[in-house]
This record gives sequence, C-alpha cells and structure tokens, in this order.
Amino acid sequence: MVALRAAPEWRTVQWFNTDAPLSLGALRGQVVMVCAFQMLCPGCVSQGLPQAQRVAETFRTQDVRVIGLHTVFEHHEAMGPKSLEAFLHEYKLTFPVGVDEPDGLGIPHTMRAYDLRGTPTTLLIDRKGRLRRHAFGHLPDLQLGAEIMALLTEAPLATNVNET
Repeated sequence: MVALRAAPEWRTVQWFNTDAPLSLGALRGQVVMVCAFQMLCPGCVSQGLPQAQRVAETFRTQDVRVIGLHTVFEHHEAMGPKSLEAFLHEYKLTFPVGVDEPDGLGIPHTMRAYDLRGTPTTLLIDRKGRLRRHAFGHLPDLQLGAEIMALLTEAPLATNVNET
C-alpha cells in the first residue's frame, strides 16, 4: 500500500462504456480500481485488462468500480479513439474506459499526475478518494482481491464533511 493522499482527478477527453463522463468525486463512497493501459501493450492485453474485467464481474458495481484509463505514451497514431473503440468491442471489455488527455509532450496528464511508470498499472482508491495502491505490472488475482476486500471492510464513508 502507499502513503495516504488524495487521488488526483482524471483528465480525460473521451469515455467508452458509460453514458456520461466519470470523475473520482462522483465515485466517492465506492472503492475504485483503475487499470491504466495501452491497447498495444502485451502485458495489458494478456494480464491487466482480463484481470480488470474479472474484478468488474466479481464485485457489485455499487461497491467497487472498475475504470480503464487508456493512457497512450507511445505509438500515438496507432491508438486513437476509433481503434480503441474497436479494441474494446473485440475484447468484450464492459467497464468504463476514459482516454487520458494528451499533454502535447508525449506523456498524458493523468499519467503524469499519478507518476505512472508505464502500463499496465493498477491503482486502488478507497471510498474517501485516497490513493491506497499504485502497482506497476501485474498483481496476482488473490493479492488484488484481498486488497480490494480490505478496502471494502474499512468503515464506510463518514457523513461528516470535515473528516479526511
């Protein structure tokens, strides 16, 4: 686990598999698992994305929200929104996926805000909006499930707005 700090808000330019853009603020009260990926990343395709889909299918949406973050830092031309839309359809990924906003310098905004080293990266955010896990590479399913359950068993989000 990482030191407790507020998770930075995502900066996205487009969303798939959701009717409206999502924000961390709107997901307060739920555990959020973010799978940062690139569709041409072999580790993302073979491990990260299938794991995210399993988590999405295992936990109730009102408890755990799985979010994909397509954060392109290489091969920009090959991984545009049209290609991503076809990719999500072909791989039958059903959880919401946001496209990280490019910064014009090659590293997207959200990738930079979270200091991501690459993809796949798993982020776990607790019900209070704090970043609790930042893992580059693959996490074993059992470990990830245990960490999600630990976050779910913590005290629910307090109604006192002054609590952090």
